[in-house]
Amino acid sequence: MTDDKDVLRDVWFGRIPTCFTLYQDEITEREAEPYYLLLPRISYLTLVTDKVKKHFQKVMRQEEVSEIWFEYEGTPLKWHYPIGLLFDLHASNTALPWSITVHFKNFPEKDLLHCHSKDVIEAHFMACIKEADALKHKSQVINEMQKKDHKQLWMGLQNDKFEQFWAINRKLMEYPPEDNGFRYIPFRIYQATTERPFIQKLFRPIASGGQLHTLEDLLKDVCPSAIVPEDGEQKTQVMIHGIEPMLETPIQWLSEHMSYPDNFLHISIIPRPTD
Repeated sequence: MTDDKDVLRDVWFGRIPTCFTLYQDEITEREAEPYYLLLPRISYLTLVTDKVKKHFQKVMRQEEVSEIWFEYEGTPLKWHYPIGLLFDLHASNTALPWSITVHFKNFPEKDLLHCHSKDVIEAHFMACIKEADALKHKSQVINEMQKKDHKQLWMGLQNDKFEQFWAINRKLMEYPPEDNGFRYIPFRIYQATTERPFIQKLFRPIASGGQLHTLEDLLKDVCPSAIVPEDGEQKTQVMIHGIEPMLETPIQWLSEHMSYPDNFLHISIIPRPTD
């Protein structure tokens, strides 16, 4: 991969200032103070909120505590989506800090997966990495790695260790020079205005004529409404890691540098603010 390490660092160390408040109907022994935290964009809510859980459990009656879950303005937040994606999709044009509501009751079974331990997060994370490598390298790279390499990827994410993670992840971002890119780009496109979870299909980074496909090419192929509005007025924003990348950016470069640790490009299509 091209050596743009500063970009990788900026993506890794992206943070969202967040204010957690306890849902008003939760029964407490005394008033629950809000809890403030800088959330890492690249991680998962259930991986980085142990302190939040402990903070609120201190004021709860123990019999009132069941599985913790999070919500933003009435929308339950999917823990298996990276935090940065959740913010981009639901809150990117709101004032900071991001205001998240904490619940300990009435788990929304229809909307959320259960997450009873960190093992569940690790299994989901590794499944995504394996799926991404199946698309990029027919699974050859991930299958040649040892179990300790898989563990190093996970521990790097869990402990927020950039160098530890990228020492292994670098191999997943390489390709033979004669190929000019991955076999297919691992990506998912999410739309704030639809019930469909996400769009995902096979897309090659290099056109048949040898030219590099761009973000615009991907969107035209997969989600044309994002860039070619029906009435000519651009009403949406395309967000990755909280920024709007230029549409002419090669999709191969984006995949190497702006994928989340799960090796997927998570792209949000959201309504453009009207002010």
